[in-house]
Amino acid sequence: MKTSYIDYAMSVIIGRALPDVRDGLKPVHRRTLYAMGEMGNTHDKPFKKCARIVGEVMGKYHPHGDSSIYDTLVKMAQPFSYRHMLVEGQGNFGSIDGDSAAAMRYTEARLDPVSEEMLADIDKNTVDFGPNFDESLKEPLVLPSKIPNLLVNGSEGIAVGMATKMPPHNLGEVCTAICATIDNPEISLSELMQYIPGPDFPTGGIILGRSGISSAFSEGRGRIRVRGVAEIEDDGKKDRIIITEIPYQVNKARLIEQIADLVKDKKIDGISDLRDESNKDGIRVVIELKKGIVPLVVLNQLYKHTPLETTYGVINLAIVDKQPKVLGLKSLIAEFLKHRKDVIVKRTNFDLKKAEDRIHILKGLLLALDNIDEVIATIRGSSTTEEAALKLTENFGLDEIQADAILKMQLRRLAALEHQKIVDEKDGILKEIERLKLIISDDEHIFAEIKRETLEISEKYANERRTKISQDASDFEKEDLIENKQVLVSLTSDNYIKSMPLDTYKGQHRGGRGIIGMATKEEDFVKNIFVASTHDYLLCFTCSGRVYWLKVYDIPEATRQSKGKAIVNLLNLNNEKVTAVIPVSEFESEKYFLFATRHGMIVKIPQNEFSRPRQTGLNAITLRDDDELVDVKKVEETGELVITTRFGQSLRFNLSTVPLRHRNALGVKGIKLRFEDVLQDVTVVEKDHLFTLTEKGYGKRTEFDEFRGHGRATMGVKNIQVDVSGGVVSSKAVNDNDEVILMSRSGIVMRTKVSEISIQKRGTRGVRIMKLDSGDYVVGFAILEAEDLEDSVETLPEDDKSPQVSLFDKE
Repeated sequence: MKTSYIDYAMSVIIGRALPDVRDGLKPVHRRTLYAMGEMGNTHDKPFKKCARIVGEVMGKYHPHGDSSIYDTLVKMAQPFSYRHMLVEGQGNFGSIDGDSAAAMRYTEARLDPVSEEMLADIDKNTVDFGPNFDESLKEPLVLPSKIPNLLVNGSEGIAVGMATKMPPHNLGEVCTAICATIDNPEISLSELMQYIPGPDFPTGGIILGRSGISSAFSEGRGRIRVRGVAEIEDDGKKDRIIITEIPYQVNKARLIEQIADLVKDKKIDGISDLRDESNKDGIRVVIELKKGIVPLVVLNQLYKHTPLETTYGVINLAIVDKQPKVLGLKSLIAEFLKHRKDVIVKRTNFDLKKAEDRIHILKGLLLALDNIDEVIATIRGSSTTEEAALKLTENFGLDEIQADAILKMQLRRLAALEHQKIVDEKDGILKEIERLKLIISDDEHIFAEIKRETLEISEKYANERRTKISQDASDFEKEDLIENKQVLVSLTSDNYIKSMPLDTYKGQHRGGRGIIGMATKEEDFVKNIFVASTHDYLLCFTCSGRVYWLKVYDIPEATRQSKGKAIVNLLNLNNEKVTAVIPVSEFESEKYFLFATRHGMIVKIPQNEFSRPRQTGLNAITLRDDDELVDVKKVEETGELVITTRFGQSLRFNLSTVPLRHRNALGVKGIKLRFEDVLQDVTVVEKDHLFTLTEKGYGKRTEFDEFRGHGRATMGVKNIQVDVSGGVVSSKAVNDNDEVILMSRSGIVMRTKVSEISIQKRGTRGVRIMKLDSGDYVVGFAILEAEDLEDSVETLPEDDKSPQVSLFDKE
């Protein structure tokens, strides 16, 4: 079994799946082209039925079934499969949409001129031949191939335990690189890449970055990102995306189907229509966009989620000296040159021998013409042809070949002009012999001949590069895939986080009951909500004073009733909980973060000290053993703060009294706390009013002037009554045109206008903002600023009495 399997494996590796490094062909391709050449099925002759070609190949050289031969023939005639087609087809040879070719009895084919260059000189003993499958005929083991086919057209195949996947390249560039290698055998890879910058796919597209190309060229393996070409059109009413090129080997019909599925599944928004307008002149896929949609966002989502951008994995595996070997660009060129040198030497020797044989005959003919009377008398005096040949060799010093040529000479050769033609032919052949001997005299002349032929090939068949190469793979950041929009982010006490579109929650009047905003476990509750841009950084500060980085778009978008995702799956937390989350668009050295702890300590640190994220996080501030971080705010160097405690005390003082520190600082006393009171929130004095909210759903707006400035580390003044309404949840600065989004412990969310919340003096209880069920309480609120509001948000009527669903009954 072992012996048999190894024999089978070697047969597949050598004789079926992998290309020969010299001509870049697998046996089935080589046999097909050779059979077509032997049939005289060349580009200047009429087409022949593919069924006849397949029968010829199968009957003489490749007894492995007609389908494999016909599939090979079809692929060599597809302009989207081969960079330079080897077969010219007539009829239906399939399409880039994955349509199969018509049956072989309907289609016709003939050799392309490029293939004839691969077969050129095959009759001059340039390559080795071996017996066919029944040893009745001989077949070439490799083609002479003036074309560097393996580089130009690439190859793919799966053998036993190994596979090859070689991309196509531009013929003109490859020929130039070959000539440069001849001129400088020690040429470096970087110099070669100036001539061949990368693959050139028949379907065009754009290669992103050069690292994958460099790896493939140097090591023989690499991953190349290829992107289709699309442009954005604007007709004045709405935009559309036009796809004109797709990556190599991507099925266009399947690509369109995938786009339609993504639209259907709502993974890509903003597409109103999709149609294929492709024709014989090229690809044209039109994607109509809805009004107001950003085209670049949709396009980058297409790149992300569809084969419009794909990765081509390069494995330059080929047969070298009957062994599979992975080759870099220099080795591929070197092997081709080695093959061409062998072909040139064999061809030159063949031509030289043929020329010398002809000279030998011409010398005999000229000798006979110079002694024509004696030659004629000798022939007439002989009774047989054999006797005449014998006498000619004895009397004139000729050999059998010359004597036979004289006997076959026509009488017209006796004319003076004919005699001169023989003299001229002899002189011409002598010059040719001199040229041929010069070619094989040393390697320099052999490679000069290879260079001459390579340049001729380039002039005949080379065309413009189709695939563009981008200098940098990171042409777009991940943010480009995500629409830049405001979302509501919520975080529970058990550190479950999610993001939701702002329009999930419709506006209600003050005193409404809200709607269910999150499904939570009985022991879990929502403790933090805020509005952020999807492109913002989230700085997640933990109770232990450490900070972690998270992008808003990395937070999974969820429905309003879903629990969200455990933040531990997004951050590398170490047995700690996130207590403060700050959205940041950019880090500035002139702006600062103000940290506040439960025991009233505060510290001010520049933002730019947090601009270098680490996966494991880093220490933000130092805490005493029994303290923990409560809140973090973005502040300027100067300005005023209002610190609010759980028992409703508020202290206003100037930021300039807070010393500037670096990361890991301990901080200074911010507010003096009563027994069991704790710091609850820090607010920067800005906007119109200070909005304070309590656990029982009561709240109010208060003029900042109500809070007289006091020195840091004092107790401050009474802000709101908490004996009936419950402890303070939070206090934030608001404008009259803002809206607030409140959330309760059980996950009920309510959105209302700030202007509907009354303005009251400090020390009052406030008004009811949100009705709560027994045992429920408010855990936080977020400010939706006026510039972030969407005009399309509906407002529920004031008498909306929608029944509140019990969250836990629903679960």
